[in-house]
Amino acid sequence: MEPQHEQTSGVSLGLSIALLASLVNGSTFVLQRKGILRAEKRGVSYLTELAWWSGTVGMGLGQIGNFFAYNTAPAALVTPLGALGVPFGSILASYVLQEKLNLLGKLGCLLSCAGSIVLLIHAPTTENVTSRLQLEEKLADPVFLGYVCIVFSLLILLIFGIAPSHGSTNILVYISICSLLGSFTVPSSKGIGLAAQEAFSDNPSSQRALFLFIILLVTLVCSILIQFIYINKALQYFDSSIFNAIYYVIFTTLVILASAILFREWNNVGFVDFLGMLCGFITVSVGIILLQVFKEFSISASDLRKITSKKH
Repeated sequence: MEPQHEQTSGVSLGLSIALLASLVNGSTFVLQRKGILRAEKRGVSYLTELAWWSGTVGMGLGQIGNFFAYNTAPAALVTPLGALGVPFGSILASYVLQEKLNLLGKLGCLLSCAGSIVLLIHAPTTENVTSRLQLEEKLADPVFLGYVCIVFSLLILLIFGIAPSHGSTNILVYISICSLLGSFTVPSSKGIGLAAQEAFSDNPSSQRALFLFIILLVTLVCSILIQFIYINKALQYFDSSIFNAIYYVIFTTLVILASAILFREWNNVGFVDFLGMLCGFITVSVGIILLQVFKEFSISASDLRKITSKKH
């Protein structure tokens, strides 16, 4: 009973940290954009703005919180809590930045979050990996290595081919870069936690564990730093509320894909879960279309009331 109680306490702690990290992450884009806009108005670098630094520090704290959350609770429970940062960031942006989402944008934001949660509920559950040897075996799997090669190829194409010419006009370019890199954060975070247990011990395998620890740590740090660069690039051109919503959806979808490929849980997906995943993906797609395609339309609840009153 005692080990089970400790495990339950660890999961509860992990979910509490994930919830707090979600709210912090939801506010970071708003604060960073506030600093960028203020700096542009003054004609100085955003590095001189306190608001930008507050958002940056918040982003770091959020990433640390996610790291601890992923190492104390299942990823399938932690990741859906990130959805709470989207509406929180949108509400904060409406006060801090006076950003306005039309009615379709708000509906798209809601549908994107709801679809992502449905997708996560029915997604393959990550297998419990309890040792470094199990993790090494899964990291060396040809299917996962193929996925890594595809991701690197897409990143090279996006960063060097598409971003310089289309990054400032298409929000999906910068978001795709950040999301592809971010899909490695869950495996890296979990792997670092497992490797650290052996890396700093007196076991004969500690050298091998230390090597794996360093590789995963470098992967995680490089991923976060490059994401940080392109998040700030995106916030120079696009509203934080729209960026936050679309980033969450694509990032979450790729995290599910990377985790499912790494832990090979697709064989356990039944028909009901497959149908749920399909419905979740369709809902997410509709939400993104409402956010992206109709974001320039000036539509509000009062406009709908006027149209309804005219009909009567």
